[in-house]
Amino acid sequence: MLYFTLASKAYARNLHYRGAHMLHNIASALFGYLYACIWIGIGQDRPLGEYGVHGMIGYIAFTQASLWISGFITNGLGIPQAVRTGQISLDLMRPVHLFVLCMCREWGQIAYQFVYKSLPIYLLYMLLFSLTLPTHWTTLLYSLIALASAAYMSICMNYIIGATSLWTTESSWLYWVNHALINLLAGFFIPVEWLPSWLQTISWMSPYPYLLYVPTRIYLGYDQSASLIGSLAWCIVFTLLCLLVTVIVRRKVEVQGG
Repeated sequence: MLYFTLASKAYARNLHYRGAHMLHNIASALFGYLYACIWIGIGQDRPLGEYGVHGMIGYIAFTQASLWISGFITNGLGIPQAVRTGQISLDLMRPVHLFVLCMCREWGQIAYQFVYKSLPIYLLYMLLFSLTLPTHWTTLLYSLIALASAAYMSICMNYIIGATSLWTTESSWLYWVNHALINLLAGFFIPVEWLPSWLQTISWMSPYPYLLYVPTRIYLGYDQSASLIGSLAWCIVFTLLCLLVTVIVRRKVEVQGG
């Protein structure tokens, strides 16, 4: 019940800014529309592999909508700000594990973004480009599992990024480096198999393809549920890393200014 309360409060907090977030949706939808138009132009002279023009439009639409689930996560899960204000010391004293506390808050944020950002943006693309939903309900189920795994991995990444603020006065650059790597290695805009071979190798050695590329491939019907094995494996790895980081953080609590 406590975990649900933490998530629901984060969800409810965002409801006060629905009007402003609609403007964000317009900007995000426009970016996705421009990306789709670029691939429509490229597809006039090239076959675009197994996707084709319509497939690439669906690819861009899904990745653009999914960014609000696995890409646009709170910087450091709010830990850097907690370090600056001293709130981190109180958070560590709470009878709730710090990682669980931050994660539950972020799940509420992600749930809000899924309902008020991802869904409206994708529905708009469905109308503009005549996209259709998968014919099999299992495809939708596996896609949701892949997206949930991607969101969890992104939460873990940002938790680790946030924890670095205990050792440095500025950790925002790590957040933006991570965001840049998502754009490059996660298959956003360009499918991973179209990257140079050496970059493909680097990509698959990292968790980034499982943030966007794998969920999109599953949703579009190009990959099967076996792709989820990699997602679940990375979730386990990140869970262990976050637990280890929390142990280290508890041994070094430094509040800026004293």
